[in-house]
Amino acid sequence: MAAGAMKNEECLNLKITGISHVKPNKKIGKKEYQLVTFDLPYLCFYYNQKLLFYKGDDFEGMVKKLKDGLSVVLEDFHQLAGKLGKDEEGVFRVEYDDDMAGVEVTEAVSDEIEVADLIVSESNNVLKEMVPYNGILNFEGMHRPLLAVQLTKIKDGLVIGCAFNHGVLDGTSTWHFMTSWAETCRGAPSTSTPPFLERTKARNTCVKYDLPPLSGPTTSSNDDAKPKPGPPLREKIFRFSDSAIEKIKSTVNETAPSDGSKPFSTFQALSVHIWRYVSHARNLKPEDHTVFTVFADCRKRVDPPMPETYFGNLIQAIFTVTAVGLLWAQPPQFGASMIQKAIEGHNAKVIDEFNKRLESAPKIFEFKDAGVNSVAVGSSPRFKVYDVDFGWGKPENVRSGSNNKFDGMIYLYPGKNGGKSIDVELTLESEAMGKLEQNKEFLMEI
Repeated sequence: MAAGAMKNEECLNLKITGISHVKPNKKIGKKEYQLVTFDLPYLCFYYNQKLLFYKGDDFEGMVKKLKDGLSVVLEDFHQLAGKLGKDEEGVFRVEYDDDMAGVEVTEAVSDEIEVADLIVSESNNVLKEMVPYNGILNFEGMHRPLLAVQLTKIKDGLVIGCAFNHGVLDGTSTWHFMTSWAETCRGAPSTSTPPFLERTKARNTCVKYDLPPLSGPTTSSNDDAKPKPGPPLREKIFRFSDSAIEKIKSTVNETAPSDGSKPFSTFQALSVHIWRYVSHARNLKPEDHTVFTVFADCRKRVDPPMPETYFGNLIQAIFTVTAVGLLWAQPPQFGASMIQKAIEGHNAKVIDEFNKRLESAPKIFEFKDAGVNSVAVGSSPRFKVYDVDFGWGKPENVRSGSNNKFDGMIYLYPGKNGGKSIDVELTLESEAMGKLEQNKEFLMEI
């Protein structure tokens, strides 16, 4: 099947050929790692899903190398081979012992599809079959592995689909693991940058968390207040080239801030560009409010700072809100300044206050609790996703699965060609998406 030729995206004729489990290559013993305040908000999110597409023709050899490398890298990242549990006080923790099953690895075949088809596909239905644990909540990690992997043989290559328990790790830790796994498969005898596993060094407060039944999370005390299905959503990848990113950034920075603040970063410039044009495409009223949400890495913000290799969740959601009419009528510097101030103001004191509020009144968050008319950014173009080379070259493309996506959710990835290029993976209501993808100013085609 050639690129763009998928006529029936609903059916991949995918066949599961086997399920196995991979454990660390050596005995670890019994280990327990308390989840801390930074981890708890994500227990009622879904497993985080990542897909990497590779070209190659030796599926069996690739699978063997991946499994062998996984057993080695799990010696350091053994938490991913464990499960969630609770101590006698009801505090969540990661539990590991050598008798546990380990990481679940599914092997599958879909011989009719090519890498090029998957790169151009916008259908979640296609990608859903390529990655495990669709619609599985993180607290179900009490009964499931914390990492599940699906290796799918396609016509001209291999798809690696991973589902990570977001209650246990964030994006920085996810890509630290992935690059370490790849490094091991390329022949490294051990992990060159082992994970920092002492998550209580970032926060050592025991919080008892009461979760809903496995039927799903709820933030309402009214059982009749069931969420109603909304308008259909669409997903699309917008690829901004080096020159487009440079133009967006220079436009936002063409007027020097009058208050002496720093120039706007690439992230801040691209964020306000997306926020403004998405709000415009939604046909909101000028008086309607819109929220910009970013999940910020707090490793260098906490006191004392934590190493980049800190393994766990060390992110917090930062919210910025304004009226749609104000956001659109003002130049982009207005929104960029709001985002900049919110991010820079999220210091150790603010983080500590947020944690104390959550510890005094533990709250269940859902993945879509990002605010009204929100644009929410997860992932980061700083993650070196195209360095995940297991020995047969860099991935042809990197995508997110369908979990934790809602109207306005964005995942940012570096462009495959490097430089300053950025891929914007955006989920939006179909009508708004149709308007956005026709907007040449947003696309930087003017």
